[in-house]
Amino acid sequence: MTSTETPSTQPPSTGTKAAETGTPAGSAAEETRADRFVRELAELKIPDPAAARAGLWLRLGATLMALGPVLGVAAFLMAHSTRDPLVQRDALALALGGVAGSVVGAALFVRYSLTGFLRFWMARQSYDLTLLADRLIERDTRP
Repeated sequence: MTSTETPSTQPPSTGTKAAETGTPAGSAAEETRADRFVRELAELKIPDPAAARAGLWLRLGATLMALGPVLGVAAFLMAHSTRDPLVQRDALALALGGVAGSVVGAALFVRYSLTGFLRFWMARQSYDLTLLADRLIERDTRP
């Protein structure tokens, strides 16, 4: 809100459908806490953590993490099966590529694993803080 805008004249919502629709508080139309959380999550327009691109990067990270040690073992066997220094140096390069791939894969995996969890955690924190604010406002407005 900028300094030129005026605040809304609507009273603050208590957060339940009963209060918003004017139905009695004890009726079956009252919104549960979980329903409200799902609705507010949709209003925040937070993308689904299981989106296709994030899932692709997560799988790619896991694949790279798994292929790194496989390349290392293959390079070890390749280097020890010959006395030719050129082949041994090729095996060394392959092993270093496997280590680098494994490190990059682990970084991708951790990043995209935590993204989904932290996105949900942030939305949950937002919801809990809104609930706390609603309770404090309700407590302060009681006579």
